[in-house]
Amino acid sequence: MTDRPETNGGEEMHKTLADADTAERFITEKHLGERIRRLRLKKSMGLVDLGKHTGLSASFLSQLETGRVVPTLRNLARIAMVFSKDLSYFFETEPTPIFRVHRKKDRVRMPQTGAEPPTYTFESLGYMVADRHMDPYFAEFVPLPEHVEPKSHMHTGFEFLYVLAGELILWHGDQEAKLSAGDAVYFDAGTPHSYRCAGGRPAEAIIVTMHQAPTDHPQSLRPPVAAASVRPPVPPSPASRANAGDDR
Repeated sequence: MTDRPETNGGEEMHKTLADADTAERFITEKHLGERIRRLRLKKSMGLVDLGKHTGLSASFLSQLETGRVVPTLRNLARIAMVFSKDLSYFFETEPTPIFRVHRKKDRVRMPQTGAEPPTYTFESLGYMVADRHMDPYFAEFVPLPEHVEPKSHMHTGFEFLYVLAGELILWHGDQEAKLSAGDAVYFDAGTPHSYRCAGGRPAEAIIVTMHQAPTDHPQSLRPPVAAASVRPPVPPSPASRANAGDDR
């Protein structure tokens, strides 16, 4: 694109001139064909099927996806409607895929909050991802004196636990399960639950909590838990413990 200054009533204006090559580069940079192909494959839709929905031939759509032809706005709108997308979807800046490495040396180990003595210590495995949809943790469950009862807690969503080493007892509502290394459990985290190391040595586990129940799951119809103390903790920053949240 080239800018040509113009004067209107004594004020300078800039008029943008778009030549064919510049327009072609703009379309190429937006990866329109790749975006169309991704939408189609996500729906497991073939070129012939997409052609039936849009009125465009399969051969034209193939050329469109490979960048050999440029779509008109009318054709692009047809495709957008098939996938319930707004036309602007094809021209918005694509988000950068999330990829974060969490080094062991950078993690901070935190004790269970609100319990004395704590039942476990944990390390956040996802603290560097700001808008995460789940929270993964490494947890170590320590042996407790027999007279100490583990503190139960609950939070919205679901929880997955995989035992790496040792033995662990999990209470979930009125259910009890003894888990050994290699065992896994997936459960509704909105039901009160607690853990207890079942052996003389600490038990280690990977825990993943999902923040919310899927909208198409019956569990999502349950009213949200009102007490703030039952929400999962905010994973701590490796530089500080000040951001630790409530009980998980």
